[in-house]
Amino acid sequence: MRLARWITPGAVGLGLFMTSACASKTLTPGEGYIPVTGGKVWYRIVGTGQGTPLLVLHGGPGYPSYYLNPLAALGTDRPVVFYDQLGCGRSDQPADTSLYTVEGFVQRLGEVRKALGLDKVDIYGHSWGSMLAVSYMLTQPKGVEKLILAGPALSVPRWSHDADSLLTTLPDSIQAVIHENEAAGTTDSPAYQNAVMAFYAKYVCRMDPWSADLDSTLQGMGELVYSYMEGPSEFTITGTLKSFDVTKDLGRIHVPTLFIVGQHDEAVPSTAAYYQSLVPGAKLVVIPGASHLAMQEKPEEYNAALRSFLADPAGGE
Repeated sequence: MRLARWITPGAVGLGLFMTSACASKTLTPGEGYIPVTGGKVWYRIVGTGQGTPLLVLHGGPGYPSYYLNPLAALGTDRPVVFYDQLGCGRSDQPADTSLYTVEGFVQRLGEVRKALGLDKVDIYGHSWGSMLAVSYMLTQPKGVEKLILAGPALSVPRWSHDADSLLTTLPDSIQAVIHENEAAGTTDSPAYQNAVMAFYAKYVCRMDPWSADLDSTLQGMGELVYSYMEGPSEFTITGTLKSFDVTKDLGRIHVPTLFIVGQHDEAVPSTAAYYQSLVPGAKLVVIPGASHLAMQEKPEEYNAALRSFLADPAGGE
């Protein structure tokens, strides 16, 4: 759903390159800023491949796109378009919380797509990005050819239930620290953050040490948007997303769809399989030995799965 309030293992160009009139096939590698409702968002285009462009939606809300850099390897096949959503990273970070709604992010996704001339596009959404991607698809946009939902979080109540189950796999002492600090409202305490790291090390990212991409993601975190929409932690969801659930609408998605998760993902494979069952013809790939950030942990296997799905005219059928 979101990339939690991470703690590292050792510690508690201006202007558009093209207009909306430009066709997707003319995308030029580079970066810049796009004016959207509420401010400007940073974007980067990587790759000169001739395939349908892939538009990448990061997680959070509020964790910028650095951690998805391994997907740039797909640029040999197609342009890969990254952007930092409003409120984090290299994009503007306005203090107006009325901008931080699912509907607002959907609108800005459409604005980014129009500005870059992405008339035909494939969409990849990770974690919170999967929520954004599905919400966008439910508006019936034209020209979306394929959809990838990675580490999906399409029902927050179900996500919370899964997280509670995963918590029980941690030592009792760590569970106690988490529950005691949440009850006391002291989730900023070092004890709580260190305890939560035990969960992240199993189910969010198994790398040790974490990569420079993850360090940059943490540095660019949008604290306001995360806290407002998510809450104080992975386990206490008090923000505006707490009742988000689009499972009843998944049958309305009629483009080839791939679900991809890690074997040890906090977006647990069994839940991803349930979502898959609700989308007509959807496929599921589980990356062995990986967790929520499988693109960081197993980049070659991960990109091979994405490349196979995107290259298949039938979407892997």
